[in-house]
Order: sequence, then C-alpha cells, then structure tokens
Amino acid sequence: MKLLSVNVGREKAVPYTDNPEGVTGIDKRPVDGPVRVAAPGPKGIGGSALAGDAVCKRQHHGGDDQAVYAMAREDLDAWEGELGRSLANGAFGENLTTEGIDVSGARIGERWRIGSEVVLEITSARIPCGTFQGHMGEPRWVKRFTQKGAPGAYLRVIQPGEIRTGDPVQIVHRPDHDVTVALAFRAMTTERPLQPRLLAAGEALHPELRKWALEYVEKHGA
Repeated sequence: MKLLSVNVGREKAVPYTDNPEGVTGIDKRPVDGPVRVAAPGPKGIGGSALAGDAVCKRQHHGGDDQAVYAMAREDLDAWEGELGRSLANGAFGENLTTEGIDVSGARIGERWRIGSEVVLEITSARIPCGTFQGHMGEPRWVKRFTQKGAPGAYLRVIQPGEIRTGDPVQIVHRPDHDVTVALAFRAMTTERPLQPRLLAAGEALHPELRKWALEYVEKHGA
C-alpha cells in the first residue's frame, strides 16, 4: 500500500464552477518533493491540509474534518475503462492517489500512517457537485458517479508532517464497526434510511453527517 502521487491544485478561473467568485482548485496535479500536511482549521475558514493546495469555496469544502481527499488508483482505472479515456493521478481532484487500498471500503475512523510522520483519519465520503461535473466534462456525471458508489474518502489530520510520492501507507487503526466510506456515501445520497447506522462510527464521523443522522433518528426513529 502506497501513495502513487501527492496532488495539489492552484486557483483557476473556469466557466463551470458554482463558486460565485468563478474560481476553483479542483484541477489538481502531482507535485515533486515533500508536501507539508497539517490541520487547516475549521470549515469555512480552513482550506486544505496540504501546503500549496487551493480550496476556493470554503463554506462547502476544506476544513479540519475534510482536510484531505483520497482516491484509489484502482477506481480511476475502472473509470478509464468506462469512459474510454485516460485519467491522470489527481483527475478527480484528489490530494492522494493510492495503490493497494480499498479507499471506499475503508471504515470511518480508520487511521492511516503515511510515510514516517503523518497520521490521517477517515471521516466521510466525497459528494459530487456541479463543479466536479464541469471539470470532468462528462454528461450526467454526478448521477453516474453516485451510482458507481466508489466516492473516495475525506480524512482529517491526526499527526502532521511531510509526505511525498512513493510513501508507504499503513493502516494503524481499524474500528470494529461496519460503517464504511461507501455505506456513508449511500446514506448521504441514495439510501437515506441508512443514516442511523452511521452513528456506530462515534466521534470519528464527520460532524455534519452525525448531525444529519441524529436528525433522521429524531424524525423517523432508528
């Protein structure tokens, strides 16, 4: 299990973003050399955990609980077959392109050590948006990505440090519940009755998902 690439994005003006300022950082590219990783601060204020990585719409993106986005190279390869075109590392706007890890099958609260310093913890799944669809340039992309159910994972920073391409990834903690990234994604999108199950992930769960799950339980029961 390792990092195939570490990807960062620069602020870029595009016609397809729903950001009122007309800019996005979704176009992420692999970078050479070590990249500093540290908790960026609360949502709305903090951006990406990766130094030099732009987050342009901070009311919806970035912040401590979705500070890093990881995607499996294996999932990108599967999409290449479906789309009939190549997808470079970083093509989905991910910060980390991994090899040998079932990212969407990872559990909320699972912790990864990357290299010798950095420890990250999985918090939630990535939800596709209009900017992602415009970036991909594929018809009905949001619906297709949702139906696929392999969204990749958001992570928070537990221990800061530096990472670089080729670093080994080690799972240092795996919770004993069954709340995976893929299950959380379905609960957030196509199968809302799954939301009460997310509470088994405890405090590791992204606070917004926890709030939605509690509201669902209050309204509908467990």
